[in-house]
Amino acid sequence: MDSGQSRLNQLGYKQELKRDLSVISNFAFSFSIISVLTGITTLYNTGLKFGGPLSMVYGWFIAGFFTMFVGCSMAEICSAFPTSGGLYYWSAKLAGPHWAPFASWLTGWFNIVGQWAVTTSVDFSLAQLIQVIILLATGGNNGGGYLASKYVVIAFHAGILFTHAILNSLPITWLSFFGKLAAAWNLLGVFILMILVPCVATKRATAEFVFTSFNADNGDGVHSRLYIFVIGLLLSQYTLTGYDASAHMTEETKSADENGPKGIISAIGISIIVGWGYLLGITFAVTDIASLLDSDNDTGGYAIAQVIYQAFKSRYGNGVGGIISLVVVAVAIFFCGMSSVTSNSRMAYAFSRDGAMPLSSLWHQVNKQEVPIYAVWLSTFISFCMALTSLQSLVAFQAMVSIATIGLYIAYALPIFLRVTLARDSFKPGPFNLGRYGILVGWVAVLWVATISVLFSLPVAYPITKDNLNYTPIAVGGLLILTVGVWMSSARFWFKGPITNIDR
Repeated sequence: MDSGQSRLNQLGYKQELKRDLSVISNFAFSFSIISVLTGITTLYNTGLKFGGPLSMVYGWFIAGFFTMFVGCSMAEICSAFPTSGGLYYWSAKLAGPHWAPFASWLTGWFNIVGQWAVTTSVDFSLAQLIQVIILLATGGNNGGGYLASKYVVIAFHAGILFTHAILNSLPITWLSFFGKLAAAWNLLGVFILMILVPCVATKRATAEFVFTSFNADNGDGVHSRLYIFVIGLLLSQYTLTGYDASAHMTEETKSADENGPKGIISAIGISIIVGWGYLLGITFAVTDIASLLDSDNDTGGYAIAQVIYQAFKSRYGNGVGGIISLVVVAVAIFFCGMSSVTSNSRMAYAFSRDGAMPLSSLWHQVNKQEVPIYAVWLSTFISFCMALTSLQSLVAFQAMVSIATIGLYIAYALPIFLRVTLARDSFKPGPFNLGRYGILVGWVAVLWVATISVLFSLPVAYPITKDNLNYTPIAVGGLLILTVGVWMSSARFWFKGPITNIDR
C-alpha cells in the first residue's frame, strides 16, 4: 500500500479520492497558486506607491525569508498528518482531546474563508487585467479605447469562475496535466518577461535606482519611511500565499507523507527566486513612478501593464507586443485561479466530511471520476458572491481581499502554535521533520504571522476617511467574532472535530 494511503488509513479515513498525483504535480498546484506573475502584477501599484524599488526588491526577500519558516513548520506537520483537511485536522490532533473541536473549528473556517477570498481576488484581478487588455487593444485610455464598466468586469469574473468550475469537474488526471502546464507557464512566463521587457524598453532604470531608490511620495499623507516600507511588504506577502494547496491535495498524492512537504517547501523556494527575477526585470524598465500611477495614462493607472505596454510602444511605435505579453500574464493568472478552486474544493470536501459545514452530506459527495463535484461548484459560487461587493465599493471588496492574506495566514499559524505549545512533547513527526529545530522554526513562524497581522491592519492613508479606511481588522475581526459566536451558540454542541470514517 502507498505510504500516503497507509498513513491516511491510520488516521481513520478511507481512500475516496483518486491517488494519482506525483510530487511534481503536487508542487505544481501550490506553485501555480502562489503564481508570482499573479501576485506581483496585481499589487505592483502598491509596491511602487509605498516605497518603490527599494521596498519591493528588499521587502521580497524579507517576506520570503520568514515565509519559509512558516512553510517548513507546515511541511513538518503535513508529513505527520497527510489529509485533505490539512490545517484544521492538524489543529485538532495537536490541541489534544479537550480543545480539538474548537481548534479545528476555528482553523477550518479561517482556512476555507481565506481560500475563497484568494479565489475571489485572483479571478477579479484577472477580470481587471482583461479590462485593461481590451482598453489597450481598442486604442488605450487616451485614444478612445473601450473601458469596461464595473458590471462588465463582474461579468468577466463570473465567466472566469464558471470556466474554472468546468475544468475542476474533470478527473484528477486532467487537473494534474493542467497543474503541470500552469507551473511551466508561470516559470517560462517569468523568465521571458524579466528578460524581454527591460531589453525592449528604450529607456531603462539604473542599478542605483532599482536597488536604492525609495519612493516616499505616496500622496496619502504617510511620511514615515519605516511605515511606508512596512505597507509595501503587502505585495510580497500577498504573493507568497496559497501553498497550503499541497496539503489539501495529499489524499490524491502518491507517498503524500513525503511528497506533500516537498511540494510546500519547493513551491515557496522556487517562487522566491523567480519572483525576485520578475520584480527586477520589470523594475529595470521603470523610469517615472508618478506617470505609471497616473490614472490618465494609457492603461488608466495600471502600473505594470503601463510598464510593459510602454516598453514595446517606445521601441516599435505600437504596443502590440505589450498586449501579447499581458495576455501571457493573464493566462498565468487564469491557471492560478483554476488551482485555487481545486484547493478550495478539497478543503470544503474534507471539512464537510467531518460535518462542519451546512449541508455537509452534499459537499462531501464525489462523482464517478472521484471528484468532489458539489464542493467545486460551491467554492466558485461563494467566490462570485464575495466579488459582488465590488459593485458597491472597491473599498468593501478590499475588505474581502484582506482575508485572503491575513485570514489565511492566521489559519497557517494556529496549528503551528499548537505544535510548539500544547503538542510540544507529544507531537510525533512523519518522514519529513525539522528535528531539534522544529520548536524554534515554529515560534519564528508564529511571531511573523502575528507581526504581519498587526502591520497590515494599520491605516494606509491620513487623515482617515470612510473612503481610505483599512478594513482589514474589521473584516478579519468580523470573521473571528462570527466563527466564535456560532461556536458558542451552536457548534460546540454538535461539532466534535474530525470524524473517522473507517473501521480501525
